[in-house]
Amino acid sequence: MNIREEVLDILEEIAESDIVKTNPDVRIFDEGIIDSLATVVLLMNIQDRLDIDVTITDFDRETWATPNMIVDEVEKLQ
Repeated sequence: MNIREEVLDILEEIAESDIVKTNPDVRIFDEGIIDSLATVVLLMNIQDRLDIDVTITDFDRETWATPNMIVDEVEKLQ
C-alpha cells in the first residue's frame, strides 16, 4: 500500500478537485478547499481505507495544513 497515493486520492475525492495532487503544498484550509466537516470525513476515510488509527485529537490544523503535511502525519501514525 502506498500511503502517499492513497491519502492524495482520499483528499482529491473529498475536495472534489485535483489541486491536492497538482499542488500538494496548497494550504487546503486557508484556501477553503476543505472545511471542518470534510476534515472529519478525511479522518474517517484514513481510518477505514488505510486501517490507521487516527482521531480528531491527532488532528492539528497547522500540522495538517497541506496535502504533503497530511501525508507526513499519516505516515507517522502507521
